[in-house]
Amino acid sequence: MASSVDKRFPVPAALKSHGPARIIAMCNQKGGVGKTTSSINLAAALADYGRKVLVVDFDPQGAFTAGLGMVANETANIYTLMVNDSQDPHDAIKPTGIPNLDLIAANIDLSAAEVQLVGVLGREHILNTVLQKVVDEYDVILIDCQPSLGLLTVNALAAAHGVLIPVACEIFALRGVALLLDTLDKVRQRKINETIKLDGILATMYDARTLHSREVLGQLQSAFKGDLLKTVISRTVKFPDSNSARKPITEFASSSEGAESYRSLARELVARGVTP
Repeated sequence: MASSVDKRFPVPAALKSHGPARIIAMCNQKGGVGKTTSSINLAAALADYGRKVLVVDFDPQGAFTAGLGMVANETANIYTLMVNDSQDPHDAIKPTGIPNLDLIAANIDLSAAEVQLVGVLGREHILNTVLQKVVDEYDVILIDCQPSLGLLTVNALAAAHGVLIPVACEIFALRGVALLLDTLDKVRQRKINETIKLDGILATMYDARTLHSREVLGQLQSAFKGDLLKTVISRTVKFPDSNSARKPITEFASSSEGAESYRSLARELVARGVTP
């Protein structure tokens, strides 16, 4: 059975130059799978390894934004960039206080975007148009998607080079992944984004003490083989504690297994060529 921390991946050297970024969507239409926790901690781990990272909070709940103790600017955030094509994305990019990590924040206003953009020509590609204005300034742009398969998520898939799918080690996990993989196929077939790739499936909320968790991980390994990342994120009280502290676990509990798991994930993605 896979270890939650895989030490076979070498520590990546820091990059000396930036851009163009590889754009990755962290996506699962099922909520409660550790998606935003994974976005926060993966972004922080990549930044620690010298990657210049921009995160786009693309969830109207603003979970990533709140998770770092930040607040969306009312006049410059991802919603205003989506509905006002003349606004400069730099107006909305804010430093997080973590070296190498910037954020375009979100708030509940983003929920109105799906309705407002329904009649807009090329509505699936609005986010991509925004990100192309800053893509040369970063190594990685990570989109933290909302738990649905609506227009916002389609925008994320249209903009992304690849998709990371976090999957909780619990019942119905396989069905949720299958639905999202079907959506990816439709995005390619309808020529919304013909080159988008599955960058990996990340097993989260793993508890080696329970038979159920071990069985689900075994099912994921059998069903997805090379697409399942070797790094597995185990349950730990340190995650809710770090969320309460509004800090990534790599900063809140730097020597914890959870922190090392996300460092391992960052190293694995670099080793796979998913990130620079």
